[in-house]
Amino acid sequence: MELFILFGSFVFLLLIGTPVAFCLGVSSFLTVLYLGLPPVVVFQRLNSGVSVYALMAIPFFIYSGDLMVRGDIARRLVALAGALVGHLRGGLGQVNVVASVMFGGVSGSAAADASAVGGLMVPQMKERGYGVDYAVNLTVVGSIIALMIPPSHNMIIYSIAAGGRISIADLFTAGIIPGLLLALALMVAAYFVARSRGYPTERFPGLRALGAIFVGAVPGLILVALIFGGVRSGIFTASESANIAVVYALLVTILIYRTLTWSEFVHATIGAVRTTAMVLLVIGCAASFGWLLAYLKVPTALVAFMQGLSDNPLVILLLINVALLVLGTFMDMSPLIVITTPIFLPVAQAFGVDPVHFGVILILNLGIGLCTPPVGAVLFVGCAVGRISIWTAMRTIWPFYGAALAVLLLVTYIPALSLWLPAQFR
Repeated sequence: MELFILFGSFVFLLLIGTPVAFCLGVSSFLTVLYLGLPPVVVFQRLNSGVSVYALMAIPFFIYSGDLMVRGDIARRLVALAGALVGHLRGGLGQVNVVASVMFGGVSGSAAADASAVGGLMVPQMKERGYGVDYAVNLTVVGSIIALMIPPSHNMIIYSIAAGGRISIADLFTAGIIPGLLLALALMVAAYFVARSRGYPTERFPGLRALGAIFVGAVPGLILVALIFGGVRSGIFTASESANIAVVYALLVTILIYRTLTWSEFVHATIGAVRTTAMVLLVIGCAASFGWLLAYLKVPTALVAFMQGLSDNPLVILLLINVALLVLGTFMDMSPLIVITTPIFLPVAQAFGVDPVHFGVILILNLGIGLCTPPVGAVLFVGCAVGRISIWTAMRTIWPFYGAALAVLLLVTYIPALSLWLPAQFR
């Protein structure tokens, strides 16, 4: 009955349009009342869920990403991507994907990537005769790359949801090869779609122009190396690197590029505060929900159930992937990480899956959910930027969606794609 109250009230509140944070908090509160536990337990777990030092990294990475969008760094990175790959078949489509890789290494946010890269690329692609659905779909699915490469906010949330036992530096490193593999798969899909539709290529600007564009983009690229190199080498923690990212972004946009105005600075600051408040409220309420799952021994029961279904790790991973893909279409990513990690991580570990490897699987899987209706947050952003309906985009998104699913299968069943690079730094 307590599980029925927990999940039933959560689903009911979700269906009637209640914000996810309140769905998690209210369902936890009702379950605690039914169990006869002190109601203050819910608030204690909420407080402990957000009182984690590593969470300090999230607001500052959000802040630094917004500063870079408003301070012209994103435009310079897109220009560099255009000079590098614009001459390939699909032209601006290839540029879109490479720009997502570059900006993802700065922002760590799929929504920020879709907004920044989409805001720059979609209008240009429309002017050059590309289909708006093609532009939006590449922007949406390409934004998942930001979740895989440093400084991914969601990797930090996964580490915390796993009890803080998993190295954030290992997670950052583990996502690099899968992220680049996803970019390559999307570029191949973009090539074939562009070829079938007869889209143009762009003129190669020449080595001298490429060098000038590269020099202009160097400050943004240095930040990527600064974040990853500092965390990986142990010089500073993820939280400290996030603070350094903000200071560096301010120095670059104010002193070097001189593009950040006072009003843009204020808007970036207020936007970071709002986003942080929403993310932390969701994480706190999800921590209460997750504690109840552990209290009611849901992970243990799920391990026993799956062991009864099969003793083959390949089958178990397939079942977990299907479950996560379905859940990802109905909930946002941050609460799902906090909720599903305590449930599925013990199952995966029981079948010999490395927790770092599972983290990459989880992030990529739920990232695909961000591109899928009815609750695909990144899909909504992309469609808003391109000014098309979700259903218009969904009719032609399948080549790119299929590329992402293919990479998910490769990452799931070839652990070396995630684990080889972290092993080289040990």
